[in-house]
Amino acid sequence: MPLTLTLTEGVLPKGSEKIAFAQLSDAMLKWHGLTGNKAMTPNIVGSIHVLTAENTFSGSAEAPVAFIEWKVPAFAFANREIQIGYIEEVTNIIHEMSGGQLPKTNIWVNIVHAVDGAWGIAGKAMTNQQLGEAIARG
Repeated sequence: MPLTLTLTEGVLPKGSEKIAFAQLSDAMLKWHGLTGNKAMTPNIVGSIHVLTAENTFSGSAEAPVAFIEWKVPAFAFANREIQIGYIEEVTNIIHEMSGGQLPKTNIWVNIVHAVDGAWGIAGKAMTNQQLGEAIARG
């Protein structure tokens, strides 16, 4: 389940981006009751993008920002309680890690659902049912 964390350079102390990524990932697992799940944990993957200030925007103007985007199967983040709790928690993580300098209004979270059957792991196209079965065994 890829997580893309995009930040304006300097929003977080240099070197702490990896810590933020781990905390965002751990929170996703926690909110889904999957902490330590042997099928899901190794499939939490992603990337960190740190962009210069002149390359991040809000309201069509340069601005310091943080974007947290997951690409997940349709059953992930489907519960409203999970959506609300996760988004609040990770917004707070980034805000606090910025030393309170990045306003919460400049932190966005987005969840994108993959088409059922088009989730590829280890070269195998998996359906939501197959993923669910693997997670249940994990």
